[in-house]
Amino acid sequence: MAGIELLLLSLILAETSVALDNGLALTPPMGWLAWQRFRCVIDCTNYPDECISEQLFKRTADLMVSEGYADVGYEYVIIDDCWLASSRDAYGRLQPDPDRFPSGIKALADYVHSKGLKFGIYEDYGTNTCAGYPGILGHLETDAQTFADWEVDYVKLDGCYADTKDMNEGYPEFGMYLNATGRPMVYSCSWPVYQEQDGLPVNFELLKQYCNLWRNYGDIDDSWNSVTSIMSYFSSNQDRIAHHAGPGHWNDPDMLIIGNYGLSLEQSKVQMAVWAILASPLLMSNDLSAVEPQFKAVLQNTDAIAINQDPLGIQGRRYGKKQNIEIWIRPITPVVNEQYSYAVAFVSLRTDGIPYPLQFTLQELNLNNPNGYTFQELFSSNDTFIISQNDTLQFRVVPTGVKFYRATVIE
Repeated sequence: MAGIELLLLSLILAETSVALDNGLALTPPMGWLAWQRFRCVIDCTNYPDECISEQLFKRTADLMVSEGYADVGYEYVIIDDCWLASSRDAYGRLQPDPDRFPSGIKALADYVHSKGLKFGIYEDYGTNTCAGYPGILGHLETDAQTFADWEVDYVKLDGCYADTKDMNEGYPEFGMYLNATGRPMVYSCSWPVYQEQDGLPVNFELLKQYCNLWRNYGDIDDSWNSVTSIMSYFSSNQDRIAHHAGPGHWNDPDMLIIGNYGLSLEQSKVQMAVWAILASPLLMSNDLSAVEPQFKAVLQNTDAIAINQDPLGIQGRRYGKKQNIEIWIRPITPVVNEQYSYAVAFVSLRTDGIPYPLQFTLQELNLNNPNGYTFQELFSSNDTFIISQNDTLQFRVVPTGVKFYRATVIE
């Protein structure tokens, strides 16, 4: 980019420094995203129910409503990679694959909206998307306006085939064009993960100024090992990244894989609990037609969702570890006499075959309200009980499972 263009862009960005004040994502976005479960399946002849097509997203929108996901807060239906035709149209505009999206993207967005849901789409700040379809470079303003014309509500911008050194300018520039359309669109950025992979420092202040959420780490896979590796990254880096999260701007540890093949029921509860404490976007990536009832109950657990959607927007942290069981804690509402309530998760990384017994005092957990707390177990029994400063919290945690509590401050 020439010097005069850089100067003009810096002036534009300075004048639009409140560009992210879009009133969106004041709590972590909730919805469904295609990538982890359906990847880039484009063979609709052999895999008609799994290929990236308008039918997949219509069916998902239907199930979001009929299966009760919309009722508990899941609202976005988001396309990922591989929806595009291999080239732009004669006017330089993006276009969907004509065989898999014969009705066009605007018609699909209209269908999703008719269900009371919101519609999201994927692109890439690069010459190509990760799967090789046209990226936005050279077309930023046109593509932003195209998304607005299609009535998109959420844009995920990936970072393949791009120079990571340009991302601090390019991602904000595209965000500026999104805002200039006048269409409210949640903006999900990917530049931190690509810059960290290249050893570049991440400008979180710039991220917060222009992005509603951002990916910090690599893609999640359908396995317990993938979930725990993401947990390890977030706990190891929490002093550096956690304080940047808040209403309108969130760290994103990637999709919920609950209801797929890789997690047991107990491991699914772990992901739901830790993602709630991390104030993570709750974006399922699964086949909603095949989610078994016990996994659906985890995804629709309104108590866990309430933790995730807590209006304070404080990202929780891993507080400690005892006998290979991690303690994750998040300050939440209500707040009484300057004392927070808390979400507390005890996550077992043990594999020794028995529910492991533990006990803690409130002081050990740094819960210091002199009048104690009402504890509510959020999975399994849903029991409630009072723990005072002189009492001991005693419980057992199953292997690769979790005990998840809401500790409400007592006035």
